Amino acid sequence: MTVQYIGPVQLGEALGVSRFAVPRWQARFPAGSSHPFPEPDIVVDGTPGWRPTRISEVSEWRNRLRGTADIRPKATREEFLRVAAGRGFDQDEAMRTLNTFVEEFPEMTEAEVCAWAIEKFTS
Repeated sequence: MTVQYIGPVQLGEALGVSRFAVPRWQARFPAGSSHPFPEPDIVVDGTPGWRPTRISEVSEWRNRLRGTADIRPKATREEFLRVAAGRGFDQDEAMRTLNTFVEEFPEMTEAEVCAWAIEKFTS
């Protein structure tokens, strides 16, 4: 009997995140960290694979990660756009920047990314 596995892209799609989210989580939350990403069931030629039945486990891991979001500061998109404009960004540049940050940090909500970016822009 053949055993089926899903790779990082399929796992990300199942979770509704970008194709880059799973490899980023693996890098940011390695084994031994305070919130390690679930280890793959198999690695073939450097590509990890998980059994499809583990999607719920990874989803629960992500929910626990997002559970820490209650303590993160939040800001609106409008606040971010205002601060970005003050730094010389036009609205299109600011939105591209925000979208890139949101994709780069899939464990954060847009409001959390806005607050983080505002803090970085103003410090």
